[in-house]
Amino acid sequence: MSTIHARTCHICEANCGVLLEIEGRTILSIKGNPDHVLSRGHICPKATAIADLQDDPDRLHKPVKKVDGQWQEIGWEQAFAEIAVKLLDLKGQGAKPAMYMGNPSAHDYGISTQISTLRRAIGLKNIYSASTLDQIPHHVVQYHMYGHVSLAAVPDVDRSQYLLIIGGNPAASNGSIWTVPDFKKRAKEMQTRDGKLVVVDPRRTETAKLADAHHFVKPGTDTALLIGILKSIFAAGLADTSRLDEILDDSWGAIEPAITGFDMEQLAAHCGIKVEAMQDMAAQLAADQPAAIYGRMGVSVCEFGTLNQWLIQVINIAAGNLDRVGGTMVPEPALDTINLVGRGSIRTADTVRGPMPSVMSELPMVTFADEMLRDDEERIRSLFVVTGNPVLSSPDGAKLDRALERLDLMVSFDMYVTATSRHADYILPPCGPLEKDHYPFFFGPLAIRNYASYSPAIFELQDGEKTDWEIIAELAREILAQDGQDVPNIREPRDVLDGMLQSSPAGLTLAEVEAAPNGIDLGPLRPCMAERLRTEDKKIHCAHPDFLAELQRFAASLDNDQPDSLRLIGRRHVRQNNSWLHNSKRLLKGPDRCTLMIHPDDAKARGLADGDMASIASQVNSVDISVEVTDDVMMGVVSIPHGFGHGRKGVSLTVAREKPGVSINDLTDTERFDPLSGNAVLNAVSVKVEKIEALVAAG
Repeated sequence: MSTIHARTCHICEANCGVLLEIEGRTILSIKGNPDHVLSRGHICPKATAIADLQDDPDRLHKPVKKVDGQWQEIGWEQAFAEIAVKLLDLKGQGAKPAMYMGNPSAHDYGISTQISTLRRAIGLKNIYSASTLDQIPHHVVQYHMYGHVSLAAVPDVDRSQYLLIIGGNPAASNGSIWTVPDFKKRAKEMQTRDGKLVVVDPRRTETAKLADAHHFVKPGTDTALLIGILKSIFAAGLADTSRLDEILDDSWGAIEPAITGFDMEQLAAHCGIKVEAMQDMAAQLAADQPAAIYGRMGVSVCEFGTLNQWLIQVINIAAGNLDRVGGTMVPEPALDTINLVGRGSIRTADTVRGPMPSVMSELPMVTFADEMLRDDEERIRSLFVVTGNPVLSSPDGAKLDRALERLDLMVSFDMYVTATSRHADYILPPCGPLEKDHYPFFFGPLAIRNYASYSPAIFELQDGEKTDWEIIAELAREILAQDGQDVPNIREPRDVLDGMLQSSPAGLTLAEVEAAPNGIDLGPLRPCMAERLRTEDKKIHCAHPDFLAELQRFAASLDNDQPDSLRLIGRRHVRQNNSWLHNSKRLLKGPDRCTLMIHPDDAKARGLADGDMASIASQVNSVDISVEVTDDVMMGVVSIPHGFGHGRKGVSLTVAREKPGVSINDLTDTERFDPLSGNAVLNAVSVKVEKIEALVAAG
């Protein structure tokens, strides 16, 4: 007899409610839960991958050790003991250890409850993570302005009348640094009440196709657009900070003079958007209506990513939309990490490149490979990769491949042999997704509605399997024991979660949340910034000196000629989430999605037709890829989706290798980064594209 289980999909930030029909250990169906308090029945194709992840024949079930280049199954106790011995031997030699944390670790709250113990056992001061590949500019701005790295104001789309999205595609992602399941329907509801959605992007994305207006923008030039919008608000006398005046610090007055010298025509020429369009965006944002501006990947993964995110916050303040119903507001989640964890930190760290930003004790990924390739006593010699696939997700994956081969010890916590874990000495695989519980630890505080939702495990652990948190906790205990240090008792994640829930303002217990399979609705967002601020003076610090200085650096860059070459951007499909879903048959079916999108005029100039093979080369590497001719990208722009590249030797992903594609990050460069945050530059990469037949003939 089958049973229905209400659960939250753990695969992406949207955290949609799903209904799983189960018989024994067989998943019969996965459907959207119409009664879920946040997602309202929405489901995207990614949720169906839960079944493929749970039952994947390529998934590892026991630890494996590399012996003479081959994988050999071993027991957990042996794995933990051998890793501890090798790590401590290396530490005794003075060897430097490191850790990388990637996704889907952010979707597993249990990992977060144990990882600090493992970090202490290894002896880490800093870590690397996926954050400096896409989102660290958000955290830098939030720390300086609002006093906490994670205090984020999100668009209240359900009550907004005008939403301007720059470099974001929530129709495919259902939100990013903004948990907004079923964005398409919410956008249409806004349009039904005469609201408008406007999108700025070098590609006509899925979100752009829903919009009332779409503007192409030259990749990497969004800073000019944002300054143009802000300047237009001030110039037209539209700035209204009245609802925030009591919590704005004196530096607000420095912002308008700082942008006075920018010429609107020069800004328009730089970004490719007309002055009139900028002025219209400013007028709509500052009109007597709830409105918001939101920017994500496209404005973060570029040289001025932090400046862009600061300008977005300043525009929302100037237009009177921060902390406003229908504007942007700070959530008050059931589990309030803002109240329970420290403010975070921003400092400078010594690296092989010299001083670099370190945010939340995370070092920039652009230095990662170089720290393994250096030839002094500071070289990283042991590495622990806690989920994630940085060979495919970080700049210059080919260089990282070379770097990983130099390690004396590499341990991967992964259920697969991937482009990254294939380099490991040991792989420690967690159980399947339905054998562990789930709580939206990181993404609840970014949701468009305050809520709580907990999913218990559906299946019992199979013999010999462990959850992620058990693996991390037990390895940490073994290292500490062998090192002669105190070995802490393991506090199970459920207990930690229960304590954090009860310590949050909502005061819920885990038992109460677990008893509500559709989630608990805590109501819509409300203006509460004054209560939530974590700056010492309880004011918004509007214009940190670093941001004003970065404005001047951008002003100087406007005089530089832009290279006469194609600009490469990434893209994401609704069936993708980074690199870790590509072994799902349900998601990979259909046409090949790893193509080079190119405008018809650019294709014609290079003798390319739809389906041809082209070579695309950057400063660091080249790849061969099938061409997709389309006017969905603007002239001068080409696009490759991220997350592909599974054709590397040794990758054991049967389905993914049927359509391995190429990695866009074999073309990105570790030498390019945002100086304020250290975030990698993955956007607006200068490339050359040529037809492969032409290259052969020329040879």
